[in-house]
Amino acid sequence: MKIHHLDLGPARPLGGRLMDGVSPGPVARLTCHCLLIETNDHGLVLVDTGFGLRDVMRPTPRLPGWNIALLRPRLDPDRTAIRRIKAMGFQPQDVRHIVMTHLDFDHAGGLVDFPHATVHLTAAEAEAATDRRSWLDRARWRPAQWGDTARWHTVETRLGTRGSGSGETFFGLRNVREIQGLPDDILFVPLPGHTPGHAGVAVKGPRGWLLHAGDTYFNRAEAHGAGFAPPLLAAYERMMAADAPMQRDSLLRLRAMLRAPDADVAVFCTHDPVEFAAMAAWSESDYAPLTAQRLAA
Repeated sequence: MKIHHLDLGPARPLGGRLMDGVSPGPVARLTCHCLLIETNDHGLVLVDTGFGLRDVMRPTPRLPGWNIALLRPRLDPDRTAIRRIKAMGFQPQDVRHIVMTHLDFDHAGGLVDFPHATVHLTAAEAEAATDRRSWLDRARWRPAQWGDTARWHTVETRLGTRGSGSGETFFGLRNVREIQGLPDDILFVPLPGHTPGHAGVAVKGPRGWLLHAGDTYFNRAEAHGAGFAPPLLAAYERMMAADAPMQRDSLLRLRAMLRAPDADVAVFCTHDPVEFAAMAAWSESDYAPLTAQRLAA
């Protein structure tokens, strides 16, 4: 199994280090850290898709205007999943499965670009996204991005739901689920709060387990450091949380796992540019023809 780290939605919001913790000037850097997994028997697997080709060609009305103005994403067709995959020598139909941490517009835009792929997501996320009750729901979940929802395969991850049991654990994190149709070294790890059905995706690579924690946190300091995101990013994170106490609980459980002496797992989130650069260099140095510099460009 080969794992490629791709930034499929780089953003340049204003705020500098108050937004990303590192940029010295007025413009910050955020990523949309997705994975492309080469499997032996299941084709290519995408973990999240970033913005899609149609999003970047005609962002209005597919994307929420106020959010795009705030995040200032680089709407570049060559940075979409479908273009990146072709540049790597694959074909779109080689993507047979897409595993979603959640369905926010900056994560799910590429779903429609791969109409033949099976889409795996949690049952709670599918239910909430199709209800779209609040203004925030309607901003974050954009049905135009999804394509045919008949190809959705949902996984029940909620504790206490009939038939869900207690699930397995992943380094102490509860109710982890295997994903039907995929190898048992790709798992859903429930981390709700940012959205009702938000989940991390664990993948066992050449150097051991990775955990894509999605939007459980937005900046590495929240999980690996002092526990606080830069102030502007923290404000945006609070605004986008469907259930802030639940998200905080998920983050605390993740931090507890990282402190455990037997937690031999590399954890990263979606939007931290430092984590992305580190993971791209660490992973691609093993086997891929693409360099970390090209991936992070």
